[in-house]
Amino acid sequence: MDILLAGVNWFSSTILSQPAWIIGFIVVIGYALLGKHWYEVLAGFIKASVGYMILQVGSAGLTNSFRPVIVGLKERFNLTAMVIDPYFGNNAVDAGVKAAAAGDFSLADVSFLQGANISQYMLLLLFAYILNIALVAFKNKTKMRAIFTTGNVQVQQAATALWLIMFCFPQLASGPALFVMTLLLGLYWAVGSNLTVGPTQELTDGAGFSIGHQQMFGIFFASKVAGWMARRDAKKQAKNPEKHSVFDKRLEDIELPGWLSMFNENMVSTAILMTIFFGIILCVIGPDFLIKLTADKQLTGNAALTPGKDFFFYVLYNCFQFAVYLTILQLGVRTFVAELTTSFQGISSKLIKGSVPGVDCAVTFGFGSTNAVTIGFMAGAVGQFLAIGALLLMHSPVLVVAGFVPLFFDNAVIGVYANNKGGLKACLILPFICGLCQVFGSALIASWVQMYAFGGYLGMFDWATIWPLFTVIMKYLGWIGVAIVAVILIVIPQLQYKAAPKDENGNSTYFLEVEDYDKYKEYAAKAEASAEKAE
Repeated sequence: MDILLAGVNWFSSTILSQPAWIIGFIVVIGYALLGKHWYEVLAGFIKASVGYMILQVGSAGLTNSFRPVIVGLKERFNLTAMVIDPYFGNNAVDAGVKAAAAGDFSLADVSFLQGANISQYMLLLLFAYILNIALVAFKNKTKMRAIFTTGNVQVQQAATALWLIMFCFPQLASGPALFVMTLLLGLYWAVGSNLTVGPTQELTDGAGFSIGHQQMFGIFFASKVAGWMARRDAKKQAKNPEKHSVFDKRLEDIELPGWLSMFNENMVSTAILMTIFFGIILCVIGPDFLIKLTADKQLTGNAALTPGKDFFFYVLYNCFQFAVYLTILQLGVRTFVAELTTSFQGISSKLIKGSVPGVDCAVTFGFGSTNAVTIGFMAGAVGQFLAIGALLLMHSPVLVVAGFVPLFFDNAVIGVYANNKGGLKACLILPFICGLCQVFGSALIASWVQMYAFGGYLGMFDWATIWPLFTVIMKYLGWIGVAIVAVILIVIPQLQYKAAPKDENGNSTYFLEVEDYDKYKEYAAKAEASAEKAE
């Protein structure tokens, strides 16, 4: 038994928690099912794994480039508070579980965590992943088509889910706790990534993947709202053609005149906008304080500012890094998506028919307009900073500090989808609303469950909106609440199935969306035309 558990822990910690290996092995299985030669399988594994690692380098670089702003604001203005960021949230769970085990309730009463076991994460990863695959394997009944493959995200979510479920069911025994977490997380991964299939197929024109991350419900809601905004604006323009606005266009369709045309270049616009945005913040923090942070070793590498170093070019260099790492990230996307899309045809046609992988949200940055990435991020940042200011004015007992991962990846990703469906206006409004939700939602849930006392909360869209709602239901309705949450998740794909366009025989084209996207688009266009005529 010990050997079996050791094997499970090794597989979970080594393979499942590393998305690069998951993606690589998916490509191996897919190419093998397609009958590829061994050297093609090996090359596919290398390109997919290395491509994903390149994407991770870009993501990590973006995070590091933002460190002078986060650390500077926190230390310069004595903002010792809860950071909304998956990594801070993970550390908070570890600290809370250790405090409960030691009986140390000096920071907060987390006695409900007594009996919780950090090692449960790895078992949870495996069991929830198996449930996700099983739900997709029985897709004719479940209507779920996507397999969540982003292992590092799954680890972060497992930690936060452990805290929330133990809060709802204090001192729950290890076995039942693992069962509840497996059920809810497995359903959430399958349902959430399935919600992003339609928006992602539309964004990528049928590339054959979905998103498996922290803002899956946010992507779905943003796409729906942006589409509604676009239809409303189209009706207004039909009545009054002179009212057409540049804000109604997608960013990639906007050609700027004169000197503004330099913003048509994604790399140029990213560098300029980030320099303006972060340059102001870094100037407010001031060079003297940044030098002090460097001396204290809180800033290292390119983020460090030493005496005698020119402050203007320090700001310029660090802001230009965003353009550098976005370009690196896009290279990684192009490298592994090509392999994944081709290889998954083998899995989708021979192993789990009609399925797609749910991958890291950063993959969307390789599609649509890169300017949507920058503008979505900035709009979301404004929303977050205004919400933090509101908490300060209201003398909130919980002070929130912006973390880079929700600040950038949530809002930039939602900006990409919003722009694709609703143009520039949606790209400005929806990430802004997302920023407000991240701060207010995280402050409410983290203060209620006492996680704020340990310095962090996951903070991304689904975990600042959907999961707090689930927690309320389970806390006040107990086991009936667990059943209600599970039923809600199970029903969502069924509603998607019913809402899908019908073919000429009146059958749903829901599964055709991943099996033959070009054919699906024809039926979707006919359904949209019929709906417009009916109106």
